[in-house]
Amino acid sequence: MTRSMTAYASAETAGPTGTLSCELRTVNHRYLELSPRLPDDLRNSESALRERVAAKLSRGKVDLTVRLRGETRSETLDVDDALLGRLAELARTLEGRFPTMQVQFTELLRFPGVMRQADVDPEAVQAALFEALDHALDALTATREREGAKLAQLLRERLDAIERIVADVRGWMPQIREGLRARLETRLADLKQPVEPGRLEQELVLQVTRIDVDEELDRLATHIAEARRVLGLKEPIGRRLDFLMQEFNREANTLGSKSIDSRSTNAAVELKVLIEQMREQVQNIE
Repeated sequence: MTRSMTAYASAETAGPTGTLSCELRTVNHRYLELSPRLPDDLRNSESALRERVAAKLSRGKVDLTVRLRGETRSETLDVDDALLGRLAELARTLEGRFPTMQVQFTELLRFPGVMRQADVDPEAVQAALFEALDHALDALTATREREGAKLAQLLRERLDAIERIVADVRGWMPQIREGLRARLETRLADLKQPVEPGRLEQELVLQVTRIDVDEELDRLATHIAEARRVLGLKEPIGRRLDFLMQEFNREANTLGSKSIDSRSTNAAVELKVLIEQMREQVQNIE
């Protein structure tokens, strides 16, 4: 599956302490690099979040931002009735000794331990966090796949163009060899000294060997077929395509270095343009 590494997605869900939101932004990177930003209360979930992201994504620089909003701690406060009762009993005991003593209700609430925050189930909080993250990851993956489909189409169009150039060069080679033979015959004819028998054929064989590009054309055809096969795989393909781009470029350079004809020279230049366009797109594929 061709997937882009550039995408954005967000999702949110209701948790026991408020609304949890997850925001994901990804750009291209050689490896998977996750940069999470979490509220302090959720720091203990970072390791599990990393594992969850790595299960869905294999490459890319990922910025993960988790926010917790709408938290209402007043709704989760409890009064320690037992402690409050002991304080009241103590106040009555001391009332005779300190008749002017007055204890305000608010002062009792400030006594350590009277007001306490109700316990929140950490598993429930983590479950809400994972739910938001999973929704965001699903949306992110869908976006990456849509963008990846567009990239795959661009690559296929350029592979078609490369294939046409390879076919053109194959068709020109017989004419290029004949032109080479004609030039050698002219040069030998211009020599004032006698030419050894078979000299033309020897020189022709040498020159034809130097400009022979059949092997390069065959390898280009093989790379085209392999690239098309890789584009149909259901797994991350970015690294494979990146390697293939290096191989394409190597053959195009060799083709240009062996050229003695303007047509094949222009073809080599056009090949390098197409390969560079593909390479730029491949850098963004997971």
